[in-house]
Amino acid sequence: MDHEVAEVDSSPMTARARAVVSVPPLQIHYCSSMMNQSPSLIDSAPKTPKTPKSPFASRIMTPIASPMKKAIVSVQGYLEEVGHFTKLDRDHPHDAWLPITESRNGNAYYSAFHTLSSGIGFQALLLPLAFTSLGWSWGIVCLSLIFLWQLYTLWLLIQLHESESGTRYSRYLRLSMAAFGEKRGKLLALFPIMYLSGGTCVTLIMIGGGTMKIFFQIVCGDTCEVTPLSTVEWYLVFSCSAMALSQLPSLNSIAGVSLIGAITAVSYCTMIWVVSIVQGRPTSVSYDPPQSKSDVARICSILNALGIIAFAFRGHNLVLEIQGTMPSSSKYPSRVPMWRGVKFAYLIIAMCLCPLAIGGYWAYGNLIPTNGGMLDALYKYHGHDTSKALLCLTSLFVVINSLSSFQIYAMPVFDNFEFRYTSKFNKPCPWWLRSAIRALFGCLTFFISVALPFLRSLAGLLGGVALPLTLAYPCLMWIQIKKPKIHSASWYLNWALGALGMILSILVVIGAIWNIATMGIKVHFFKPQ
Repeated sequence: MDHEVAEVDSSPMTARARAVVSVPPLQIHYCSSMMNQSPSLIDSAPKTPKTPKSPFASRIMTPIASPMKKAIVSVQGYLEEVGHFTKLDRDHPHDAWLPITESRNGNAYYSAFHTLSSGIGFQALLLPLAFTSLGWSWGIVCLSLIFLWQLYTLWLLIQLHESESGTRYSRYLRLSMAAFGEKRGKLLALFPIMYLSGGTCVTLIMIGGGTMKIFFQIVCGDTCEVTPLSTVEWYLVFSCSAMALSQLPSLNSIAGVSLIGAITAVSYCTMIWVVSIVQGRPTSVSYDPPQSKSDVARICSILNALGIIAFAFRGHNLVLEIQGTMPSSSKYPSRVPMWRGVKFAYLIIAMCLCPLAIGGYWAYGNLIPTNGGMLDALYKYHGHDTSKALLCLTSLFVVINSLSSFQIYAMPVFDNFEFRYTSKFNKPCPWWLRSAIRALFGCLTFFISVALPFLRSLAGLLGGVALPLTLAYPCLMWIQIKKPKIHSASWYLNWALGALGMILSILVVIGAIWNIATMGIKVHFFKPQ
């Protein structure tokens, strides 16, 4: 049975023109109930069918009836847009309770802040180390190609965030499950995502705590009478600061933290390569590739360098989460502001990483330290001829950026823990449990950083593990979800890049393991240096 929706008087004197729009009664009831819900719950409602047009309305062409027709079209467009909103995250009605998606008021500025904070970090300081194996020409070529490759896969992820049916994939794991199936998607993506999030937080404790120690030594000087803290105690200071900052409830709530982290990251990267070039090169600098005992060792060294470059471009496991903080509709999809923010962020990233890699290799050549990269090289070769104020400011920026990056990389872990709770008990996570979860994660990462302090030496291996998430999976997910025409340019391109990314990942992991087995690393448990 149809319901009357509009009745309009075409003349105040005589005849009354009536227009009836055919709308199923269930749809009217559903749309009205959805408009009474809170905006945060609209994302999780089921799909609403589009409002059908009235055959009678399409035949009304008189000037008298045109206002009525405009009103009908306006109501129809509104109902269609509401219907699109109700399809978002329909499989996960508890998303409004989770820290990544509980706030959806993000914008292009927020995406730029988060992308910069997560995209620039300590991994960039190791880029000159990759040039020692690749040399000038191949180092620049590989750096440029991997940058363009990962930017393309980043664009793919942004486009895949919303399906044609309107479902939003606000976590990398959910997109992987939608593309490859539930079991296979979890198998392929769960461990790398959690490993990258947790492993990055552990490494940030090592970087931040160790830099705190250096900052204190520079400020205090050799004549300081204050008893310095040990390395473990500095790790604890950093971990407590990170845990206190992690009490901010949602991903959108740390946008200001990400802005500070982005500013400090750009600042210390620029300061390090500028000071290294201005102060000049050490007298024993050399650009000859290190001598390898065999051809296999040479090839593995090159593969390890590719892993370092790939690991420098991080953050693909967070891009869907960042986009999930934005509002979206059929008229204003979230991919538009997200891509705008990402383009600006990656312009800044390219302006930071390219001079850091090229300038750092020019300044130090094969003398670049294998653990701390450019930061350790700055302290080692220019600590005596650089002002203490500049060294202190650089160290302080590194600490602040590490604290900021810790928040955004830990957010998927917090979200996953709270998802388990809300799925089991069907209610939001209470504030005391949320605080306890975040404190427990901080304690766990602190323990691992103290127990396994040699993890910083595994940059090439970590890059190999991260490669599929960055270079391969987005291309393969695009084929599975978008289903481009077979033998089309898009089909060939994504299959080629996906297969090449998987092969490169395996080779990089093999190369990193070979280097560790042949060259060795200083393995010392519970003895951070």
